[in-house]
Amino acid sequence: MNEAKLYSIIRAPRVSEKTARLQEVSNQYVFEVATDATKADIKQAVEKLFDVTVEAVNVVNVRGKKKSFRFREGRRSDWRKAYVKLAEGQSIDVMAKA
Repeated sequence: MNEAKLYSIIRAPRVSEKTARLQEVSNQYVFEVATDATKADIKQAVEKLFDVTVEAVNVVNVRGKKKSFRFREGRRSDWRKAYVKLAEGQSIDVMAKA
């Protein structure tokens, strides 16, 4: 898998209080991924990009919310997130500056 494909699968890390707690407690990291990415694609992309060993991948499809702005109904787009569990003793620095 080439570099462009890897970066199109893993879009961005999701950083929040909940994801920080997951990192500490169960060594899981959360990423926003492409809507057509499979678990195998996500596992391969994370292992190659961050040089870690992935134990499990769980995927959640998040529906976009309905919002209104100045009497117009709109809808945010749907997206997908992946919970990636790493092997014991491994970590990813998601707060690193690019």
